[in-house]
Amino acid sequence: MSEAALLTVHGMGETPREYAVQLFGAVSGRLGDARAQVDFRSVYYQDILKPNQEAVWAKLDASTKLHYDELRRFLLFGFGDAAGLENRKEIQGSVYELAQAAIARQLLGVWKNVPDARIVFLAHSLGCQVLSSYVYDAQKALAGEPVLAGIWKDVDAWAMRALGHRLTAEERRFLAGGNCDAFVTTGCNIPIFVAAHRTMDIKPIARPTPGFEWINIYDPDDALGWPLQALSPDYAALVQDRRINAGQGMVNWILKSWNPTSHSAYWSDGQVLDTVVAELQRALG
Repeated sequence: MSEAALLTVHGMGETPREYAVQLFGAVSGRLGDARAQVDFRSVYYQDILKPNQEAVWAKLDASTKLHYDELRRFLLFGFGDAAGLENRKEIQGSVYELAQAAIARQLLGVWKNVPDARIVFLAHSLGCQVLSSYVYDAQKALAGEPVLAGIWKDVDAWAMRALGHRLTAEERRFLAGGNCDAFVTTGCNIPIFVAAHRTMDIKPIARPTPGFEWINIYDPDDALGWPLQALSPDYAALVQDRRINAGQGMVNWILKSWNPTSHSAYWSDGQVLDTVVAELQRALG
């Protein structure tokens, strides 16, 4: 029976459903016999965004011959993801709500197997913002504060629509990150989403568990990956920034036309894998 769970949240751009398979294999190999105690799950939200993005691409590409196709597709699908998640996010059935629902469903799957499982999240790129917003909203909801968008705007109403039943208090706490021991974030672009906010409004999630760790891994050559500690005193107190060389220098990145694969080199990096394994071992006790 699993005692910990690793949940991944992918980043921006065209992402296959099986995006985490190689990562899970690498982490399992490093865990050895302990891998039997870990529930591996991947959150997938690209299917919410891709159909409309493909339709827009087809229309625009057919209207005239465009240059730099790979770069254009990266910008359309990558930054289209970010724009879509924030646009009209307060309405029922918004992309923002559906992405949060994808996280909640995976957490609920862990809960059904092992209600006391310890959770480690690994999020990349835009997925860091998606995950952070999910937990931030959940914590506000549990504290009785108003939430303006997503499933935590009215989590019981969402549960009735999506699951057919109300959540128990224990389920609600678990889905809010009540058993979360760690965030590992890579290529994180949260600063892009908070840059226009007043400094006093730049607040991270609260520490969900006493031993919680947030390790943010970035490569200075990755223009989409940022450190977080300098954002505010609260971020400085919560997050550990770790600088690495993930193997995608800026020149190489540009030559590949900003291919999302180069931005995702983190998950094959030994330092990232070792960090994830260390957090899982800590969660297992």
